[in-house]
Amino acid sequence: MRSQWLFISSMLFLLMLGCAKPIVSADYTKFRTERPASILVVPVVNKSVDVTAPDYFLSTLTFPIAERGYYVFPTYLVKRVMEDDGLSDANLVHSADPRRLGKLFGADAILYITIEKWNAKYAILATTVEVEFHYVMKSAKSGDTIWKNHQAWVYTPQNSNTGNPLANLIVAAINAAATKAAPNYMPLAMQANINAFNPPHRGLPAGPHLESFGKDQGDF
Repeated sequence: MRSQWLFISSMLFLLMLGCAKPIVSADYTKFRTERPASILVVPVVNKSVDVTAPDYFLSTLTFPIAERGYYVFPTYLVKRVMEDDGLSDANLVHSADPRRLGKLFGADAILYITIEKWNAKYAILATTVEVEFHYVMKSAKSGDTIWKNHQAWVYTPQNSNTGNPLANLIVAAINAAATKAAPNYMPLAMQANINAFNPPHRGLPAGPHLESFGKDQGDF
């Protein structure tokens, strides 16, 4: 009996190993060839119904990219310069030649982001806040895509337990209504950026302003 259990356990372990998904690293060949030092974040394309989403999201981008060791052009100054140059529409900016944008600002790479979701789904007892973003970075020299990422995050507030079932329902309904009235997207947006730029194998390799620049090939 013991030998049978050992055999079954061994087979289950091997099966679990076979089902485990290996970490697949992104292809950084073009990124390392380009070796960008400065990144231009252009206006965000917004596919959500919230017209304020692009401005809020832009405010979360500079810090996490700079922390990876890159110079990031001031996002709102970039937006103003583009408006003066006839590129006030984000869709036009995303369809413009990256090499033109690179020459305009002297940037090494252009970061394009599309907001796919920025909404709050209301239910009587819970409101779910959702964000989803596509990140694409292109070379300002060749126009080629050198890095991309995708992030989707969902948050549903946890309701406290008062010990009274009726009171719990009332509290849940109030919390859901409050979240619907003023959903807080910023923590989700910041978490999405951290998870896009930082993790090994899919984030941004260390930039020239970090000591680990050029030394993290094993992780990227």
